[in-house]
Amino acid sequence: MTVGVALSASGSDNQIDATVRLAREAAAAGLRSAWFGQTFGADSPQLAAIVGREVPELQVGTSAIPVFGRHPLLVSGQAQTAQAATHGRYHLGLALGTKPLTEAAFGIPYERPIARLREFLTALRQLTETGNADFHGELLTASTPLPARVPGAEGGVPLLVAAMGPQALRVSGELADGILPYLAGPRALAEHIVPAVTAAAEAAGRPAPRIVALVHGVVTASPDAARRTATEQLAFYEQFPSYARAVELSGVRRAGDVAVIGDEKTVAAEVRRYRDAGATEVVFAGTDLAGEADRHRTWELLGELAGGREGH
Repeated sequence: MTVGVALSASGSDNQIDATVRLAREAAAAGLRSAWFGQTFGADSPQLAAIVGREVPELQVGTSAIPVFGRHPLLVSGQAQTAQAATHGRYHLGLALGTKPLTEAAFGIPYERPIARLREFLTALRQLTETGNADFHGELLTASTPLPARVPGAEGGVPLLVAAMGPQALRVSGELADGILPYLAGPRALAEHIVPAVTAAAEAAGRPAPRIVALVHGVVTASPDAARRTATEQLAFYEQFPSYARAVELSGVRRAGDVAVIGDEKTVAAEVRRYRDAGATEVVFAGTDLAGEADRHRTWELLGELAGGREGH
C-alpha cells in the first residue's frame, strides 16, 4: 500500500514555487505520491505536471476535477499533457461536484450528475487511450475531427472518481480504474464503499479497483485542540449529502470525528485500519492543521509507513 499527501500552498506568495518545495520535502520524507485539489484557482493537472517534472520520485495526481463546467476533450488534453510530462506518473481524479458551487460559479444547471459522469468517463476513456473519440450521448458529444493524442502519453491515464454514493460507485466500478473517497472512515469503506465498487467492477469484467482513501489527519501531542480545528475546517462538507452519508456510515456524528489525530502509534494503527478496510493507497490531507512542527512529524511517520517501516 502506498502512502501520500495532499499538498496545498494557496496561501503562499507563489503557489507553484511553494508547492514544488513541499513536494521535494515530501519525497525526502519517503512519501510516494502528491495530490492536488481543484477549486477555482490553480489548474491542478498543470500543477501536477510541474511537480512531477521537478520531483521525479513522486507519483502525482489530481483530486478531483468536477465534470460540470468541463469537457472530456479539454480534460483529456490536460491529463495527457501531464502524463507525458511526468513519464507515466500522473493520475486523474474526477468528481461530481456540488449543486451550489456548480450553479453559482458556472451558471449552468446541476442536473443528472450520474448520467453526466457516465458519459464523461466513457468519452474520456476513448480519448486518453486512443487519442480519438466518436461519442454522442444525451448530455455530451466528444468527437475528434483532428487527432487528440499527446505523444508521450501512449500508456493512457489512470481514471479515478471521488465517488461514495451507491450510483457513483456503480459507474466508477464499471468505467474507472478506482475511487478517491474522502471523509469515509474504515467502517464505511469496509462495509459499504469497497464492496459496492468492487462488485460493479467485477460485473463489468474490469480489474479490482484502486481505493485511494483521502484521510484528514495529523500526528500531534495536542489531539483535543487539533480535533476542534479539524471539526471547524470540515464542517463545510456536512451540508453535502454524499459526505454526510459517508460520515454517518463511518459511525460518527461530525466530519471532524473521522479525522485521524493522535500520536505516532495511534495514527499508524489507523492507517492499518484503512488498509484492512480495503484501501490500496492512503493519502493524508490537512497535515498542517496543528502547525508546521506537527506537519513535519506527520510526514516523518507517513514516510516510514510508505517504506514499510512501522517503528513507532
